[in-house]
Amino acid sequence: MDIRALARHLDLSIGTVSRALNGRKDVREATRVRVLEAVAAFGYVPNQAGQTLRRGQTRTIAFVLTPSADSAAQGDPFFMALFGGIQAALASRQLDLMVLLARSDEDQFAFLQRAVSRGLADGWLLSATMRHDPRIPFLLERGVPFATLGRSLSGGSQPWIDLDFEAVAHQSVARLAAAGHRRIALADPASDINLGHVFADAYRAALQDAGLAVDPALLVRVETDEAGGYRAVDTLLGLADPPTALILNGDTMPVGAYRRLQEAGLRPGRDMSLIGIRDTPASRGLSPSLTCFTLSLHDLGRDLAEALLLAMTPDDEGVLVGPVQRLWPMTLVEGGSDGFG
Repeated sequence: MDIRALARHLDLSIGTVSRALNGRKDVREATRVRVLEAVAAFGYVPNQAGQTLRRGQTRTIAFVLTPSADSAAQGDPFFMALFGGIQAALASRQLDLMVLLARSDEDQFAFLQRAVSRGLADGWLLSATMRHDPRIPFLLERGVPFATLGRSLSGGSQPWIDLDFEAVAHQSVARLAAAGHRRIALADPASDINLGHVFADAYRAALQDAGLAVDPALLVRVETDEAGGYRAVDTLLGLADPPTALILNGDTMPVGAYRRLQEAGLRPGRDMSLIGIRDTPASRGLSPSLTCFTLSLHDLGRDLAEALLLAMTPDDEGVLVGPVQRLWPMTLVEGGSDGFG
């Protein structure tokens, strides 16, 4: 039933029904009650497109996502768990979450420009922030509410929450150095994604703090998937003086790293110590178990959405609260891959 049919059933004008639904004071209480009772009886739902045109609001938050084919193949629940937390925060405002999937081979900036120009959402959530990310100044200049999962040198006053990669890098290097390792390698993303730059800087700083030399040959840039982990170990084994430990900054890198070590007749945790960046379904099947880090994705998603909502909601004096900009902690999960388990 649309609003025209509802109005005919009640023998009222469409305008009267609309004003009653919107709580306008120029509608008699008895009429408003009749309209609401009919809405409940017939299951009428207001047309979202019409409301958007009248109010200039969609009541929707959009998350722009470029899915990883490798993560999808491995059944990684990262974003589904994240979305659960986001939706939980939005539900309190009666907002809906919309996920916009951009192809990996598509210009991410052009994709966002097109989506924003169509007025698809009231606020935006971005992930996979680049070291220099043109999407951020684009939204800032237009006053479009948004928050990012990750920092960027292009960032400004927008809300962001990022994983505490500095703490993960320092804890990993310190753990391996305490076990006597002096040649600790890092497999880092080959792209311009900012988390790779942040992690590499923290890795170098952690080596210096541990009194270890920074050898450029031990920092290999590869894809963050299983094939990247395989190539990283293959490259490092080919060095005249291979490392005895490796930190893998890619969710499914460890799977490929284990495979290459096993092909060489080597065992993780015995012949080369490995530490992964995050606990994933793919890593849970590895033997020996992977030493890595974990976090609550639901809580991360909730807090990311709340950071955006806070920036969209003025206080009692009409002033927007300053942006939330926070590092999210990760917890070490001890396994056997680094020789401790």
